[in-house]
Amino acid sequence: MAFNRGRIWLGGLAGGVVWNAWSFFIYRFITANRYAAGQNAGLFLKTPRYPFFTGQWIVLLFILSIAIAHLYAWSRQSLGPGPGAALKVGFLAGFFAGFPSNFAEATWFPGGRGLPFGQMVEMWLGAILAALVAGWLYKE
Repeated sequence: MAFNRGRIWLGGLAGGVVWNAWSFFIYRFITANRYAAGQNAGLFLKTPRYPFFTGQWIVLLFILSIAIAHLYAWSRQSLGPGPGAALKVGFLAGFFAGFPSNFAEATWFPGGRGLPFGQMVEMWLGAILAALVAGWLYKE
């Protein structure tokens, strides 16, 4: 089966834009104050360990979105085309991206469970949104 690689990349890049917008929204309006409180309490570093973390995070979400677009294109043969397949792919990819590490963080983080929960929701719903966008843009 031949894949439309141009549409995969287009869907992945568009999904990356949506996922980054979602990530910005979650940080700006939901988790920013919790991060600041955690930094002031000594639970987080005041400066990131990796230089230019924000740029690296943006690139990472684009890479994940492109991978999700590939997964959607590959799954169309067995799941069929459309939003149902995209939703299933996004749900699974979001679970893989968001649940295990944030479950561990909620278990071992000395702060509250709200921040790990917010991070999990950010990753999970971001992956679902990216998959839906990729599925909407993909054409054989």
